Amino acid sequence: MRKLLSLRHWRNTFSLIFRILKARHVRISDKLLFLVPVLVYWVMPDALPFLPIDDIAVTMIIAEWFARRMGRKYNIG
Repeated sequence: MRKLLSLRHWRNTFSLIFRILKARHVRISDKLLFLVPVLVYWVMPDALPFLPIDDIAVTMIIAEWFARRMGRKYNIG
């Protein structure tokens, strides 16, 4: 739990995601596993439209999953 509250952890996670999205050897379909759900969730209307806290939380959950999965699959990180 402490790791999830660490700014260093999130900086490393999003840095890894950026490297994965930028990497040429990572398939487009794998990159879309992160981009599509996040973009759809951010564009869809919310129950509380002007409070982005839930959008950020969902993005962070997807980011954590994506970074771990793709980092292991492509040996990045």
